[in-house]
Amino acid sequence: MLPLKDYRRYGRQMILEGFGLPGQVKLKEASVVVVGAGGLGCPALQYLAASGIGVIDHDVVELSNLHRQILHTETTIGMPKALSAAKAISVINPQSKVEAVVQALSPTNATELLAPYDVILDCTDNAPTRYLLSDVAVALRKPLVSGAAQRFEGQLCIYNYGENGPCYRCLFPKPPAQETVGTCEETGQVYFPRIQHEYDLNYTEDQAPSLLLFNALQTPPFRSIKLRNKKPACAACGSGAKTRGMIDNTDYVQFCGGPPANWVERGLVPGSAETRISTKDLHRILATEVPTLIDVRPRTEYGICHLPNSLNIPLNELVSNPKAAMPEGAKDIYILCRLGNDSQIAADALREVSTAPVKDIIGGLVSWAQDVDSSFPVY
Repeated sequence: MLPLKDYRRYGRQMILEGFGLPGQVKLKEASVVVVGAGGLGCPALQYLAASGIGVIDHDVVELSNLHRQILHTETTIGMPKALSAAKAISVINPQSKVEAVVQALSPTNATELLAPYDVILDCTDNAPTRYLLSDVAVALRKPLVSGAAQRFEGQLCIYNYGENGPCYRCLFPKPPAQETVGTCEETGQVYFPRIQHEYDLNYTEDQAPSLLLFNALQTPPFRSIKLRNKKPACAACGSGAKTRGMIDNTDYVQFCGGPPANWVERGLVPGSAETRISTKDLHRILATEVPTLIDVRPRTEYGICHLPNSLNIPLNELVSNPKAAMPEGAKDIYILCRLGNDSQIAADALREVSTAPVKDIIGGLVSWAQDVDSSFPVY
């Protein structure tokens, strides 16, 4: 049974047909571990605050998290996300039992940390951890609820579900190339308060695995795709698979192509004086001249902030037709982007068709804000 005040607290979900008191008791007694207390983990943790929760995240709260990671606040900036989330949950529901783990999952600790829980939620944002979580879920014979979101799109799937449900490796036996994987910082992400994901207590009778896709700009926004059965030859969950040994002997970061590229460092590579200049040099030039300054960021980013008298030609348009992008009568051309990476690609493309000198800006607009104008927005 439940304490009296719980009937008032959870009454509106308890009156739902098919849920009732048994469903609420089952939910209260369940234990769920949420790996990642970011944009996906925060709403999941908020909705699971009635049950026993474990939260694992080694990252700390940053200002850029706050627009979508709704459990964190400005007062918890710099605090480990797991502790910040646990603090917020204790305010939402003081009866919640939250175990906060401030460390990164690895093949050496994942099984021990995840074993006590009934359900594993993958709310992470990188391929190595996704493969690790899937392999451990198979080894522990636990369902893995996995969410992903980027730009306007997202997906929700339950892996290792039922006797014949596929694992993550069944669908993606090979990880994507690092060059094709973008982070929220690079690609952007929008948060829709209406879209909250909860683990469904009522399994479908046929236990047919499916993948739920979401696109905020599509009508209807949700699409469900039936998944194939597990692969008999899958290295993780197929017949004869030795998952435990694979977990112990796999370097998941190297398996996924090594650590992610440090785009900030790449954008700061000096190059030669004939190809790249610093933001301070650009500032001196702009003080006495009006050169051709091309900003190759997407139009949306250009609309957020830009330097005066700059011309916006998005990188994809410039590269597809550099000759058409060439301003008439340009004597000196300077290329600018956010971090100093896209500008190098654009500059190389323009040099193929330009008779005028083409240089790009080291470190882009982020360096401009750091070294020239501290009032310039950094996003």
